[in-house]
Amino acid sequence: MTVTATAAPSGAAHSARVKLLTRLAPHLQALPLWLVMGVFLLIPIATIVMVSFWEDQEYTLAPGFILDNYRDVFGTFVTFSTYVSTLRYALIVWASTLAIGFTVAYVLAFHIRSTLWQMVLFQVCAVPFLTSNVIRMISWIPFLGRNGLLNSTLINLGITDHPLEFLLFSPFAVVLTFVHLYSLFMVVPIFNTMMRIDRSLIEAALDAGARPIEVMRHVIVPLSLPGIAIGTIFVVTLVMGDFVTVQMMSGGQSASVGLLIKNEISLLQYPEAAAHAVILLLTVLMMVWAILRVVDIRKEL
Repeated sequence: MTVTATAAPSGAAHSARVKLLTRLAPHLQALPLWLVMGVFLLIPIATIVMVSFWEDQEYTLAPGFILDNYRDVFGTFVTFSTYVSTLRYALIVWASTLAIGFTVAYVLAFHIRSTLWQMVLFQVCAVPFLTSNVIRMISWIPFLGRNGLLNSTLINLGITDHPLEFLLFSPFAVVLTFVHLYSLFMVVPIFNTMMRIDRSLIEAALDAGARPIEVMRHVIVPLSLPGIAIGTIFVVTLVMGDFVTVQMMSGGQSASVGLLIKNEISLLQYPEAAAHAVILLLTVLMMVWAILRVVDIRKEL
């Protein structure tokens, strides 16, 4: 009887430990990832948020809690217009890359029957993006310049009798370069989503009498929304945080929030730069949240 009474609690304790370890196993497996995220993401963001409330006293920073840095963000017309300009760039580039990305992905997914040719043409689209962004950005300057290839061709063809000034160092050049740099980020997720569409759904729609435009509207586009949402998140976040493209391709005639933050850091105005960074991060997160509320992308991840 004594042996049985002692063994029973021991077995129950062992079972409880097994259940506890079973519940903790997923958390223990995710612990290294959480540590990396905490050290390299959460702590830096928390530091930026903390510094955004500090006071900038010429060459020193005074720890504290003030809201002046955030009041200054929208306190001047220049700063507010910079945010509007950044959002305008993001909207125009998003619309342009969506049109290009959807068209390229649609042709590759539905009009190229051979898997080999799909991969070959996809690689042709991707190879230019293996080079540096800066190199691809600078390559537009001799092409769009006042005496560049495009202006020279237009003059020689008699289309214009003087160089077009808006081609380089202008908002047009900024948008064109953005579209060139980030189109692939829209093509890839849309192409991946379109390749998963069941072709029998399209055949069923055509057999039911639907026209090609109706098939596109009611079948292909709805089923491609997860890819469009993922591409939108990529493009919008990249454009909102970019400052090199705006600085180089606008010739200093346009501004963006990223460029504003870069200039404030170069002037050692860290609290103001941190405040702008926090607002920019919140703006991007709200845009991503709105996208995720409309489209469920979990199936694509």
